[in-house]
Formats: sequence, structure tokens, C-alpha cells
Amino acid sequence: MSRAKSRWLPCAGTVATCVGRNRGNKRNVRVIAEAVAGRMVVEAIGKQEVPVRLTVERKNLKPMQPAYSIRDFLRQGPEEVP
Repeated sequence: MSRAKSRWLPCAGTVATCVGRNRGNKRNVRVIAEAVAGRMVVEAIGKQEVPVRLTVERKNLKPMQPAYSIRDFLRQGPEEVP
């Protein structure tokens, strides 16, 4: 028997990645509040570089991937510049 995956429920103020209809359409958003019917109110940067608020489905929000830390950079060493 397979286990049901627990859904990720972001709380207000969390930074997440919103995946659009196609996988190439991703944007980083900040969760503002929970709306009705499994939707979340998020804030993103619009086309004119002005913050806009959107309502997206919770299933389209994914946690952000952890960024590399300075320790990881030092462990790998700087990239060679041609």
C-alpha cells in the first residue's frame, strides 16, 4: 500500500515557487494569506516591476529549493575563468 503524500501548507510570509500551466513558467512569490477552495493569495513582481497580488491554487505552490551556502562554494572551489 502506498502512503498518501502530505500536502505542503505554506503559512503567511513564506517564500515559495509558483509553477504555471507549463513547467517553464515559474516565479518566486511570497504567500500573503489563505483564500477559499484551496487557493492562496500571493504577491509577486509584475511585468512593470511593481508588486502584484495573485490568487493561485495551493497545488501549484512548491517550497523553494535551498540555496548554496558559502561553505558549499568553498568546498567546491571557485570556477575557472577562461
